[in-house]
Amino acid sequence: MTRIDPDRIARALLDAPGWARVGLTAPTEIIREAAAQELALTNVRIDGDCLTAADPDQLVLAL
Repeated sequence: MTRIDPDRIARALLDAPGWARVGLTAPTEIIREAAAQELALTNVRIDGDCLTAADPDQLVLAL
């Protein structure tokens, strides 16, 4: 079992889209579940083990 690294979790939270961070407190369950899934995917992407390929139709938006 691997140990949870607080720095990695903090980085994943900060790298996640804003809607996902706010979405965890949404009043509807479907939005909370989508937000949790997005945060989990961000955590996986940070480790370099991205399970899903980027959608070629997804637009890149500058922050």
